[in-house]
Amino acid sequence: MGIGAFFRSLPGIATGLRSALSEGYGLADLRKDVMAGLTIGTVAVPLSMALAIATGVPPQHGLYTAIVAGTIIALTGGARFNVSGPTAAFVVILFPIVQQYGLGGLLIASMMAGVILVMLGLTRMGRLIQFVPYPVVLGFTAGIAVVIAVLQVPDFLGLQTGQLGQHFVENVSVIIISLPTINPLELGVGAFVLTVMLLWPRFHIPVPAPLIGLVAGALAAYLINQWLGGQGETGAVETIASRFTWEINGETGNGIPPIPPAFMAPWLLPGADGKPLQLSFELIRALSGPAFAIAMLGAIESLLCAVVADGLTKTKHDPDAELIGQGLGNMVTPFFGGITATAALARTATNIRSGARSPVSAVIHSLVVLLAVVALAGLLGLVPMAALAALLFIIAWNMSEARHFLHTLRSAPAGDVAILLICFGLTVIFDMVLAVAVGVGLAAVLFIRRMSLLTQTVKLEADSHPGIKRLPAGVAVYDINGPLFFGAAEKALTSLHLVDPEIRTVIVDMCDVPSMDGTAIVALQSLTNEMKRNGVRLILAGLHPRMIVKLRRAGIHRVAGSLTHCRTLEQARTVALRWHEEADKTPAASSRSAN
Repeated sequence: MGIGAFFRSLPGIATGLRSALSEGYGLADLRKDVMAGLTIGTVAVPLSMALAIATGVPPQHGLYTAIVAGTIIALTGGARFNVSGPTAAFVVILFPIVQQYGLGGLLIASMMAGVILVMLGLTRMGRLIQFVPYPVVLGFTAGIAVVIAVLQVPDFLGLQTGQLGQHFVENVSVIIISLPTINPLELGVGAFVLTVMLLWPRFHIPVPAPLIGLVAGALAAYLINQWLGGQGETGAVETIASRFTWEINGETGNGIPPIPPAFMAPWLLPGADGKPLQLSFELIRALSGPAFAIAMLGAIESLLCAVVADGLTKTKHDPDAELIGQGLGNMVTPFFGGITATAALARTATNIRSGARSPVSAVIHSLVVLLAVVALAGLLGLVPMAALAALLFIIAWNMSEARHFLHTLRSAPAGDVAILLICFGLTVIFDMVLAVAVGVGLAAVLFIRRMSLLTQTVKLEADSHPGIKRLPAGVAVYDINGPLFFGAAEKALTSLHLVDPEIRTVIVDMCDVPSMDGTAIVALQSLTNEMKRNGVRLILAGLHPRMIVKLRRAGIHRVAGSLTHCRTLEQARTVALRWHEEADKTPAASSRSAN
């Protein structure tokens, strides 16, 4: 393959945008994209802040993610309607990274995950994500939901827990011990916001419930704090402005800095000890596992989101281009203070319901978030932490898919239930790095096992196939159905090692074998050698030309009167009859028949 042909074989980028524009894009389409972008932008502002805080970083980093990654992924990805930004699925992976390596380590891990995603896209691995079974994905998401909900309990109840750690069981213990420090005002605000967000959709007013809930919560917290004489007094409701401070270019302030994202080197940002990170091979090696988990989960989330969007809009996404777009977004965003991003299903569904026509709506959504940062940073600082916790409770409940989880436990096969519980337990009790590694491994094992069950070897009787009628008694015909690979080759070929001693010629019908790997070739070579030693002739029928080439490269060639291959079963029957007649004419055959 020449260099030009190699580059032409690579996946394209921006296929989502190009497909939308190729169908014709006018002012009416732009108007719909603008309206959809305004809608999801208002939803993305509180979600981005809440998810950044849940991850363990200041809220502006979530907003920067929606601004930068949301734009880059929309313009370079392969899905027309995906809206990307910080998502709840990443909280369980990113929170331990922040605890161990700080903000700088998190951004470096995000960049590394971006590189992995680009490589997955360039090597056309996008369609392999569809082989991740549903129990694995459901186990991940349900476990993530449980961890997110537990992490929000201190803010919702106003507990004095200090900084939570990396381990779920320890965090639960800390929360239980801290229950006597519950703040009734924080609990009241959180419960009020939760109630508003749950009841608001019943009024069928086209304003997002999170926006209404957080505005109501901010107003309630402001009134309470004014009543108590200021936020600094004991018992006041904690807000974004009272918890977070910032310092940029000598300027300082509380809450969210009212400036757009600016270029920054991730490795110069503070680690877990507050000092700038020291970029080293040891750090890269330590972050490689979390980066792989981020990339795998990001790929699964974004492509599942694209599949759902395709079903809602009757369109088709490009999975490889989407992975490249996601990778580019995660490679660039950390240089502007953004954290890990992927496609968000809730925002994508809102985008579609709002009438979006192209990725332009996602770009508009990013501009809305940018405008909120620049113009409304002071107001965003009034949002109480308990209100954000209430929002994350709803997100956790929605992503848990509790009804599907329970239904799978009741109705799925035992193997699927075991995988579901293993992935769920690893996600909750240990961490997502281990859970993703084990989950991907279990997905591969489950896929191999089920594919191996599809591959069978059956001995054909004379009356079961018109092509094998009137065969001599010393000829047996076997039919192999399914792919021959390392998980199925030995099982499929074992029965051929056990042929009747009276059989002198074996025909193997392989027209239903779509592929053959190296393990199968070695097993087939062992079979041919054994049959040659036993004086049994072998005819392979229906082999695909590319598999014949593979056999020749492995040293399996035709041997006159001993081993051959034919295009059809009828041709194989003709060869077997000729060999049988030739064998009958030999002196050895004549002496055996005389005896």
